[in-house]
Amino acid sequence: VQLVDSGGGSVQPGDPLTLSCTASGDTIGSSNCMGWFGQAPGKDREGVARILTAGTTTYYANSLKGRFAISQDLSRNIMTLQMNGLKPDDTAMYYCATSTRGCTYAGFVTGNWNNWGQGTQVTVSS
Repeated sequence: VQLVDSGGGSVQPGDPLTLSCTASGDTIGSSNCMGWFGQAPGKDREGVARILTAGTTTYYANSLKGRFAISQDLSRNIMTLQMNGLKPDDTAMYYCATSTRGCTYAGFVTGNWNNWGQGTQVTVSS
């Protein structure tokens, strides 16, 4: 499956933004888990949110829960990340990814994720 990230941009603190990940070549359901990762300049790629493709179970990084919401539309083969109350610390390149492992086992360990989008930049500044 090929993944294309989109929706990034430059916003002000407190603004919302929605990222999208469009899958092609196969269905989202062919992967057990889909997720979003963020990578700030000079830092490691970190998990943001993930979702079980066979249901609605979601997982979030503790620091982000309540501000971000991950969802999927299996009929359109799209996964989205709704980002609310953005902060300058949220500035990063965001990548969507798929894992053939279950969401619980995959966790936010990048080595457990086998397919990545090209990334979409989110910049939060005043």
